[in-house]
Amino acid sequence: MSTGTLALIIAIAILAQIVAAVSIALWRRFGNRHDSRVTGSNIGDSQEQASAISPPRDRAAWEGFKPFRVAKRVQENAAGDILSFYLEPETPMTLAPFKPGQFLTLMFELPGQGHDAMRKVIRCYSLSDRPHPDHYRITVKRVPAPSGEPAVPPGLVSNHLHERVREGDILMVKPPSGHFHLIEEPALPLVLIAGGIGITPMLSILNTLLAQASGREIWLFYGVRNGREAIMHRTLLEMAQSHSRFHLHLCYSRADADDRAGVDYQHTGHVDVALLQQVLKLGRYQYYVCGPAVMMESIVPGLEALGIAVGDIHYEAFGPATLSRPKQVAEPALAEAADHWRVNFGRSGKSVEWNGTYDSLLSLAEAEGVDVVSGCRAGSCGSCQTRIEAGEVDYNQEPDADPEAGHCLLCISRPKSDLTLAV
Repeated sequence: MSTGTLALIIAIAILAQIVAAVSIALWRRFGNRHDSRVTGSNIGDSQEQASAISPPRDRAAWEGFKPFRVAKRVQENAAGDILSFYLEPETPMTLAPFKPGQFLTLMFELPGQGHDAMRKVIRCYSLSDRPHPDHYRITVKRVPAPSGEPAVPPGLVSNHLHERVREGDILMVKPPSGHFHLIEEPALPLVLIAGGIGITPMLSILNTLLAQASGREIWLFYGVRNGREAIMHRTLLEMAQSHSRFHLHLCYSRADADDRAGVDYQHTGHVDVALLQQVLKLGRYQYYVCGPAVMMESIVPGLEALGIAVGDIHYEAFGPATLSRPKQVAEPALAEAADHWRVNFGRSGKSVEWNGTYDSLLSLAEAEGVDVVSGCRAGSCGSCQTRIEAGEVDYNQEPDADPEAGHCLLCISRPKSDLTLAV
């Protein structure tokens, strides 16, 4: 074989290799364009393909109650009367973000009395953490029987949660709701004022802003009797050390011997307006208040007396014992005719006259033996929502839960005309 022939064969072989390499590259670049598999090498560029292959998980709020599994129970104070429950949807789904400060409504079936083997009980608990896509957290205080009042029973649901509900159990949960929540705009400095278990919605607001690395200044004034009762005490101290814009002011009214002033807490006594004036600089703030009735009844009017705009004061009412919004004033003509309104309960077939004796349609229904599911009795949980078949109602106060069109919340409403209800 001549040298020229050998050179030609080698050249053809090299050219063939080049053509093969180019063909493979072109096939990988264009021929595999419609391959729906997602591999480790292209996973970053194939999120849109992946979402097309697997339908996106539901992020919308659901209707009614949905089963959630208790994933974890955590004790949150030294006294042992505060537990956090981490709740995950039994059917996997991505939970839509809620507004920090809102609450969950839970339904329980508990042993009844008399002929009722079981009865439904509704309770609302504030979400105590920032939004997560896979779980909610609520933090519940165990409510004992009042001291010196043996006839008054302990908290029904709080004791049930502490004593009987374990990890793996199922709870029935409605989507987050409530009008008490963080206001994004205007982005004013925040003053969070909490007493006892009222810290829970504040934790949701605080954790959200710190996770976002928000530039807003935050003051937390938190009042308890002593360090044993303080909720997530160590966590709060660590947050204050790690975030320069978060200013923690713990107030102990009855400090224990081992509670260190200036270390474990900053102030002796209760949270009051005088303390706020002492600590806060001049300026405009958004105030959020949640706690025992005695604190609410002092702080909220006290802030208003200082000239703080009503729109800058937000507070949570857990039930009828806490501070409520001002009642609406009935029109004179309606007040005069109020004794003549007739209330018909359609399903139960009862018809009674409204005479102003009861504080709400719920109280009237209960007095007449009409079966109505209820919970908070303060217009928050929405469990007593009832369809209006005819007539109109007035509200004693602004509802926290938004009733559906053509419905009303019995716990805070009264008739405005002759009325027929679908219960």
